[in-house]
Amino acid sequence: MATAAATSSPNQLTIEQLAAASGMTVRNIRSHQARGLLAPPAVRTRVGYYGPGHVAQLRMIRDLQRQGFNLGGIKRLLDDTEGTAERLLRFKATLSRLGEEPAETLTVAQLGRRFHVDAADAPRILARAQRLGLLVPVADGVYRVPNPSLLAVAEQVAQSGIGLDAALDVFEATESHCDEVARAFVELFVAQVWRPFEQADMPADRWPELDKATERLLPVATGALVAIFQRRMRGQTEAALGEIALRIADGAG
Repeated sequence: MATAAATSSPNQLTIEQLAAASGMTVRNIRSHQARGLLAPPAVRTRVGYYGPGHVAQLRMIRDLQRQGFNLGGIKRLLDDTEGTAERLLRFKATLSRLGEEPAETLTVAQLGRRFHVDAADAPRILARAQRLGLLVPVADGVYRVPNPSLLAVAEQVAQSGIGLDAALDVFEATESHCDEVARAFVELFVAQVWRPFEQADMPADRWPELDKATERLLPVATGALVAIFQRRMRGQTEAALGEIALRIADGAG
């Protein structure tokens, strides 16, 4: 019977196999066990065996460490019967997916055809596009495009007769300003939504409410930014056209 129970148990991994499956060292696993971060193994004939649950626990510990939690904080989260650790990681994953779009992969030749860049200028333009995060090299002469929609805008700008260097100047300046806008909206979210939730001890029945608020954050921020930008763009365009009209009138006179 003992042999049958052992065979049916999900715990079939030795500590060395658990280390390989979780990406942690045996030493770290033993340390986590000593701290009470990892559930005890099933012991059979004086050998500890681990299973999928232990692998999941170790991966969660690793993910929480990457988010900046120390081991003391991780233990408190894991001891929480409301599953706060799992919810925090899901919350972080939701935030990471905001505004995400499928990436594309393009070769240097494809980029050259789309942007009509001179061969002599190509290395410099490619290097600059990489610094701005528009392109990410994945192989020799092959690039991943994290935001295809932004690259499409750059292509439209180039087709309208604006030089690619000048367009990248504007993109770089825009990104800097957008960082400030994004920070303002995130700080607003943290102050008005997250902190009251945290001060209420993160009640389990309010997590769905928080998830919905998170999902609305990007559309709300984007809508406000576009509406304000359009109004300011109209004003700037009218001012520029007025200056052009004055110069033409002065020249005609």
